[in-house]
Amino acid sequence: MEQFDAAVVGLGALGSAAAYHLAGRGARTVAFEQFELGHVRGASHDTSRIVRTSYGSAAYVRFAQAAYREWAALEAATGERLLSITGGVVFIPDGGPYDAADFARSLTDNDVPFDLLGPDEVHERWPQFSLPAGVTTVYTPDSGIAHAARTVATLQMHARVRGADLRDRTRVDRLIPDGDGVIVSTSSGEVRARRVVVAADAWTNTLLEPLGIRIPLEVMQEQVSYFAPSEPEAFERDRFPVWIWEDEQCFYGFPTYGEPTIKAARDVSEVHMSPAERTFVPSEERTAELAAFLSATIPASGPVLRTVTCQYALTPDRRFVIGPLVEQPDIIVALGAGHAFKFTPAIGLALAELAMGGDTTDDLSAFAVDATVAPAM
Repeated sequence: MEQFDAAVVGLGALGSAAAYHLAGRGARTVAFEQFELGHVRGASHDTSRIVRTSYGSAAYVRFAQAAYREWAALEAATGERLLSITGGVVFIPDGGPYDAADFARSLTDNDVPFDLLGPDEVHERWPQFSLPAGVTTVYTPDSGIAHAARTVATLQMHARVRGADLRDRTRVDRLIPDGDGVIVSTSSGEVRARRVVVAADAWTNTLLEPLGIRIPLEVMQEQVSYFAPSEPEAFERDRFPVWIWEDEQCFYGFPTYGEPTIKAARDVSEVHMSPAERTFVPSEERTAELAAFLSATIPASGPVLRTVTCQYALTPDRRFVIGPLVEQPDIIVALGAGHAFKFTPAIGLALAELAMGGDTTDDLSAFAVDATVAPAM
């Protein structure tokens, strides 16, 4: 049986980052992806993702700062330019479930520059927005865009350059801890690894439940739409920020990026379906809902040009789950709850450090597995 220091299950953003960092630390690494590399069945494809430090929780702000450090290190090591800084705004309506004071406090405590703006101040800076009264806006100049597909491809290519063995179209069927590590049973045979990183997102419990472990996950099909403004130059990256509307229903969007369109979406679509049930057919209701929101908030956004789907696997309270299983510490889990792409290189570093038996550079205590795991039923 082949022997490895570490095995990674799932080669989306987080698994690819783990393989990249493991190989960079000299670990003999094998990584498995059940589909082809760059597939569209998960949550790591398409183009743009928001990067930001603007969270209402200090733990996420600190981890986002670590992620910016690791983005810079990844760009320096690979020669790729993966981030575009545009500045970003978070719109927080009065009386909603979010409080601008929480954002101000967490950003202040971590020395992140920001501005609090009223609707008129927002319109003066970015006349593309039309906001009602009673909305407080948090502006952070460090927000921007990560190129999703290019990031994942970069991590995979350089993981291989560093010596990792990436095996796509190879399904992992079972994990078997045996006291000397973990036997990884795949559609192409078995290997043994000292430790295993499970970055399988919506498929995670398929591997954990045979071990008597289950992480509560709410799986749904998400979708994003691209709008075609009549004057796309008004939405270029130097004139229009990334944006998030934080309320009972959350929306988010981007300036033009690679084409003369602007991308937007509702966050958490509530279109529930398992990976096996997923249709890849966008919800017409959600598309119409998003178009109505943009028509009111960004009047010049234009008509919908196209809509594409992805997949969310949400943990309780959307808390990250990063760390070893208490019952099986040689198995390390990573779940990003639909908002982890911005943290990709820092999560990959942490997973590699854990898989090599060390402490993590960054404090991950807020994301420990034990607070989330439930017995498998």
